[in-house]
Amino acid sequence: MELIWEKVKTVIKNRIPGHSYKMWIEPLEFRDAQNGNIIIACPNPFLKKRVQDNYKSLIESEFKNLSGSVFTLNFSVSDTTENIKKKKNGTCNTSYQDFEKSEDNQKFLPKLRFQSPLGRLLRKDYTFDNFVVGQSNDFAYSAALSMASNRYGTQNSLFLLSKTGMGKSHLSQAVGHQILSSKPMERVYYITAEDFTNEMIHAFRHDSISRFKEKYRNNCDVLLLEDIHFLSGKERTQVELALALDYLYENNKKIIFTSCCLPGDIPKLSEQLSSRLSCGLISNIEPPNFATRVRILQKKSKAKGIHIPDDVTDYLADELSDNVRQLESGLIGVAAKSSLLGKQIDLNLAKSVVQNITRLSKTVTLSVIIKLVCKDFKISEKDIISRSRKQSIVIPRQISMYLARKYTQQPLQAIGKTFNRQHATAIHSIGVIDQEMKKCGPIKKQVEYFCKKLDDGNF
Repeated sequence: MELIWEKVKTVIKNRIPGHSYKMWIEPLEFRDAQNGNIIIACPNPFLKKRVQDNYKSLIESEFKNLSGSVFTLNFSVSDTTENIKKKKNGTCNTSYQDFEKSEDNQKFLPKLRFQSPLGRLLRKDYTFDNFVVGQSNDFAYSAALSMASNRYGTQNSLFLLSKTGMGKSHLSQAVGHQILSSKPMERVYYITAEDFTNEMIHAFRHDSISRFKEKYRNNCDVLLLEDIHFLSGKERTQVELALALDYLYENNKKIIFTSCCLPGDIPKLSEQLSSRLSCGLISNIEPPNFATRVRILQKKSKAKGIHIPDDVTDYLADELSDNVRQLESGLIGVAAKSSLLGKQIDLNLAKSVVQNITRLSKTVTLSVIIKLVCKDFKISEKDIISRSRKQSIVIPRQISMYLARKYTQQPLQAIGKTFNRQHATAIHSIGVIDQEMKKCGPIKKQVEYFCKKLDDGNF
């Protein structure tokens, strides 16, 4: 039967993508065959679940084709190397039940949630089990799970690339959860690039830069660093991060970066840092297709205890196609409106919710914002995208960038390009208006005026 199993693996290897075979089929091991049941061992529970969900029927079909008999597959999680050694030496004779009953041993604590000792807390729902895999994110999921499971040890760096709301933060934190669940003493730091910058500035101001360097160079096992594009133009931060990455790479530590831009496309990013960001595996996450969006809605509605009719699920998945966050917004909106108004969830209710969500993203465009601002400030569209630094031009331009960020789904790089500016300039402009919105000056009143017009569709 083991020979048949090897033939089955060979057939499957020719039928599925190479990376999928290496990730999911190659680690499987034949254990036993009795009374029409075949037991296949998996190295961990995550791989077991993935194979059961996606490859069980394929494997059973190939067993039938090659042996001429019908078999039922049963998957088990194999023992760790340490336990196997103990069993061989005859030192591991106590069953788990016996261990659990023993009063002399500490009780097992199920589902203990470990948190990162430093940096931001990991979201408890951002795990591999809660991530919906489709064609758009299959490779990124496989790469992240491989890193978390400590398989194929040559891969220590992963760069997740996507637009906002596609799941790169979910995958990054899922790696942290998985590593902490298996190795709770690992030092996992989950931070944003902005956090790293602010922490470095604080260290310089309070004469604690040596402690800051020690933390990231020698006291970090896993670094989950979000929004790398934020480092655009921050030269001193880039130098310090590049040095820290050198230490982490040399010591085979795990690093995951996320960004909406490729390292080479981030403006004002040093060659030293760009090369370090690019030296690992880069995986792009595309928008989910219709079938994946349906599965996302089904999974999220089940998790939230919301019953959504199939026709409403299909409607939401068809209309809300930009990103996963938009899907979740539609789901929450439908459930909230149903609860508040005491109405059943149906297509009419879903349409009223979707209409409000899609109106802004489909109607308010960069072009609409530019025309609205130019008309009010009595300047031309040519002026607002010119290189002029006159205050009469700069302020309308900054307001336009702020509104573009608030009302459109365009990434910062695209916003900057529209105004003939770099990505870093867009960040600066939005920051300037953000500060003005905290005051009670004329700029705040002007922005609020534009916001009301855009909200009301009066443009």
